[in-house]
Amino acid sequence: MKVVSSIKSLKGRHPDNKIVRRKGRVYIINKTNPRYKAKQG
Repeated sequence: MKVVSSIKSLKGRHPDNKIVRRKGRVYIINKTNPRYKAKQG
């Protein structure tokens, strides 16, 4: 999982990327290709 300060730039890396908020953190999840997981901050 990548940890980045700005998650908006990573959203465009794959069409199936979704932004999810959990416990005050922002995550990118991708069901079809889990390689693109990311977390902000």
